[in-house]
Amino acid sequence: MKRIIIVLTLLLGYLSPSVYGQLTLDSCQQRARANYPLVKRYNLIEKSNEYSLANAGKNYLPQFAVSAKATYQSDVTKMPVSIPGIAIEGVSKDQYGVTLDVTQSIWDGGTTQAQKRIIKAGSDVEKRQLDVEVYKLTDRVNQLYFGILLVDEQLEQNRLLQEDLERNYQRISGYAANGMANQADLDAVRVEQLKAIQQRTHAEATRKAYMEMLGVMTDLPLNQSSQLVKPDVEELSLTAEVKRPELQLFEAQENLFDVQRLKIKSAYMPKLNLFVQGGYGNPGLNMLENKFSAYYLGGVRLSWNFGALYTQKNDVRKLGLNKQDVSAQRETFLYNLAMETRQENTAIGKLKQLMTYDNEIITLRENVRKSAEAKVANGTLTVIELMREINAENLARQEKAAHEIELLLSLSNLKTTMNN
Repeated sequence: MKRIIIVLTLLLGYLSPSVYGQLTLDSCQQRARANYPLVKRYNLIEKSNEYSLANAGKNYLPQFAVSAKATYQSDVTKMPVSIPGIAIEGVSKDQYGVTLDVTQSIWDGGTTQAQKRIIKAGSDVEKRQLDVEVYKLTDRVNQLYFGILLVDEQLEQNRLLQEDLERNYQRISGYAANGMANQADLDAVRVEQLKAIQQRTHAEATRKAYMEMLGVMTDLPLNQSSQLVKPDVEELSLTAEVKRPELQLFEAQENLFDVQRLKIKSAYMPKLNLFVQGGYGNPGLNMLENKFSAYYLGGVRLSWNFGALYTQKNDVRKLGLNKQDVSAQRETFLYNLAMETRQENTAIGKLKQLMTYDNEIITLRENVRKSAEAKVANGTLTVIELMREINAENLARQEKAAHEIELLLSLSNLKTTMNN
């Protein structure tokens, strides 16, 4: 029973965005990342890493090699003296042999261990690169999400405008019935109503397009009835710590270069192997016996190749240059990040300052509009001038709504920039 409840809870949590039609910014970002096709590469990288490590681990398994040869040589080994009464048969000039060599590594100078660490470090670099690509989705989701919220605010202001225009249309119609207005006055109001309807049609089409794109990114059946939750300013608060995936990528790249140093070192270390060779041929181990015979030999082989020392110093220097390059990339990234953060903070400060005047401007515009309506009723102001004041009030309300959404978008962009 408890398991059923858990399953139902998870199912409802998964379906809730489409069932209730409400989405949050965080859920959209998570859904977009989970639905991104490139995410499949995480599993592919992990599988490839497992196979490569398994192959590297097989370096310590016995190595088998079979070889066969048939040769003819111009001369063979002969006894330099002759012994009276004893015939010594010479070795045949055509010789044949088949051998099986078995080698067991005892110590490979740390090559296998270095190879495994390089595989793991390389896999980590690939994952961190993938993190950077997937993280770019966050900004795309932000633009769509807040674009939809801005359109929603525009639609709400359009609704209020149409109500205001309809109220004035009915009022002007009453004036016209009493001879205080004419058809031109009604036509002026009607023109503004039609323009408001056009604006709403355009906004609804824009919202539909944005919602469809967001639906594709999140793999959710979004439609015009789907609602997005406007985040609070507190939800978008952040700390000074930078947690961008690019920094983890730089760290992973530097770690890879450090591990590659071990591979360079292992190249000039001694190698110790056990070996066994079994064969069948003519001649065998006894070179003076001209017949096919089986043989075997075994032992310990120590090899030490000093050739790697010729290039070791330059190889290490190249790794050092690569680390310096990564360090320069990190510094450049942090520099650009600081510039971007400063610009976003400036934009946030500007919007907050603008918003301190929005309510007062709306109040004043509302007073001017009401005064204009009274003047029209008294016949001291034309309807066209009234329409201008109504549009000015509507524009002030739209600017306030735009400032609010732009502030939230700027805060979200700053949070995305810092990955907080």
